[in-house]
Order: sequence, then structure tokens, then C-alpha cells
Amino acid sequence: MYRFLIVICILLHANHNFGAYVSEQKISKCDKNPLVDLTFQLSGSNLRWPCDSTKNIFVQSGRYVPRNVIVTRAQLLKDSAFVAVPRYKQGVPFTLGRVSLKKGQCLTKISPYPCWAIQEEGNCQALQSVVDIAVDKNGLLWVLDVGIVNTLQQPIRRCGPKIVAINTADNKVVKSIDMSDLVTADSRLQFIVVDYSKDGKPFVYVADAGARSILVYDITGSKSYRIVLPKATAPTQDVLYMALTVRPDDTSTLFFTYLSSPRLYSIKGHHLRVGQGAGAIIDVGPKPFGKQMVLLGADGGTSLFFRYKGENDIYMWDSETCFKVANLQEVQRGGDCRLSTQVLPGYKRFMWALESNFHDFISERTGCNGASIVLHPVVRDCDD
Repeated sequence: MYRFLIVICILLHANHNFGAYVSEQKISKCDKNPLVDLTFQLSGSNLRWPCDSTKNIFVQSGRYVPRNVIVTRAQLLKDSAFVAVPRYKQGVPFTLGRVSLKKGQCLTKISPYPCWAIQEEGNCQALQSVVDIAVDKNGLLWVLDVGIVNTLQQPIRRCGPKIVAINTADNKVVKSIDMSDLVTADSRLQFIVVDYSKDGKPFVYVADAGARSILVYDITGSKSYRIVLPKATAPTQDVLYMALTVRPDDTSTLFFTYLSSPRLYSIKGHHLRVGQGAGAIIDVGPKPFGKQMVLLGADGGTSLFFRYKGENDIYMWDSETCFKVANLQEVQRGGDCRLSTQVLPGYKRFMWALESNFHDFISERTGCNGASIVLHPVVRDCDD
């Protein structure tokens, strides 16, 4: 019997939302990912340098340690992948990069973005440690810089946290927001989401896991709010995941959950945009099988993607349906060595998965070659 490869593709509709369709292709042999030309291997050993002498200076000074470089988040726009390269350990030469997706290669070079000058560690006008990024419908890349480096070794606060917006059309920084006044001593900023009101005004939401809050920035009005989450929604202070869905009528909803929380929650965008938290948070329901859930992202429409802690099978849930096992669709079966850190829409109108052995990276088990990082379309493993 032939086996079937099922690729989950996401098409861009006229209303700027994404909807999924499934295409089937008969193949004679089972291949985990036959889209070889669309599989990009990223490595800390394969960075783009202005010249060899610059690379040598960084190596000799300890500012470049290839095995300490890891890509954890990405955003896709046209034929480019913008990537967050947090300075978790010493020796990360730049913390925001770009990868060309024009031609599939075995290893793809990561270039500093938008330039080398903005990557200088210790310069508070530059980027210190980018932990998440988000690209909006106008081509602006929003960057979350926590200002703390070497967080997995000996944390050093180089600068205050900030949000930086870069226009990808001309690679110019158009806005920088100092977050110092809205964070606390307990703050741990982790994820960033961009939302637009129906009248076209941009808002930025930031997950502050340590302070059990969602930070809201009204870009046009130059206002900010702290939405403190009820203790019932945050029994722990581990990772605070969040992802934004958008309905065809442009109504947005932010879904969020702590890794160890037994339940998933949501709040409408129009509540967040006016700083209303009390009474606006909805208990979506218990997590399937009581497992810890890693929220991986959204498709730009109403679908969310997630996996369970320690597992790499990826599931999709249409948030317009009830949050229960019957409405969860498996869209990729995972391997043994890497775990997905993000699922995102983009290039070639696919949904993409960013995977790495981040668990080995944290535990210093990657060896001299460093982390194994792959960006590829979301592909369902073969079935008989």
C-alpha cells in the first residue's frame, strides 16, 4: 500500500487571514520532510561576517563562541526569515539576524539585522538580548530586547528592556520604547505580539511571566498598561505563553497560559487595548489529558498550534470550536532530537516550524557543534 504525506498549507485570503487546506501526495517511501529545498538548517557556526579578520577578533576575544549561539524565534516576510538569537550565554556576536529563503541550502548563513552597529553588547542604543520578535501587516518588525545577557550562565543587566520597531522596507529603526517604567524587579519578559484596532492603530502586548502580567503598549497614543493576571490563572511563575487569533471581522483574541497551569485562558483585544483586565479574562478550558502545553503560535486567523512538554507532535486547534480533544488535529509527528519552539505562517504560504534541541543547549549537551536548528514547513509524518 502507498503511504501518504500530508502537508498542512496555509493560504492567504483577501481579508488578510489565513485558512488551512490539506494536500495529499502519494509517495513510495516514507520521508519525514520531502521538501528538501524548503528545509533550512541554521547553525551558530554559519554566520555571515564582514570579513575573516573581524571573525578572528571576535573569536580571540571570546565574543564569538559558535556552540553558544541558538535561534529560538522567527518571523517570515516575503523571502526572508528574521530570527531572534538571545544572548543566553557568552559569545553571541549578534542577537537579531536575517536568513534568506530564496534558495534551499544544507546550511544557511545568518546575517546580523539590520546591521552590525546595532548589535553592540553594552551599548544601550543597540540591541542586547532579543528574546522574541513579531512582524506586522505593515512590514514593521517589532523586537523585544530584555537588556540582560548571559542569562543561562551569569546574568548581567547591560541595559533596560525595550521594544524596537524596524521598517523592513528600508531596514531603519523607526521607534524605540523604553520599558523600564513598566517592569518590576520580578519581571521576566518572554513574548511579544502585535495587534491592530479596527481603525488601524497598532498595539503591542508583552508577556511578563515574573510579574504575572501582560504589558500593553498603545503605540499611537503613547500610553501603556499593566494587566495583572488573577492568581487563579497563574499558579506558577514559569513560562507565560501567548498567541493572538484574528477573526475575519478583525476581532482579535489573545490566548495565554503558563506552562504549568492546568488551563488555557483568553482575553479580547478590545479589552487589552483599553487596559481592562478585571472581569475580561475567559477560562477557555482544561488542557488535554492534564498535560503541560507549549503554545507555539497562530496562523494569522483563528487557528492555534501547540505541543505537549517534552513531545514534538504538533497539534492545531480552531479557536472557533470548543477546546476539547475531539477538536484537536495532529499536523506533525515529531522526531527524537529536536523540539518545536514556534509555528508561524509565511514563505510560500506554508505554516512553518522552528525546531531545535534547546533542551540539550540548556543542559550543555550539544558538544562543540552547538545547537541543531531547523526551519521547515509543517509536515505530517507518513501513515500507512
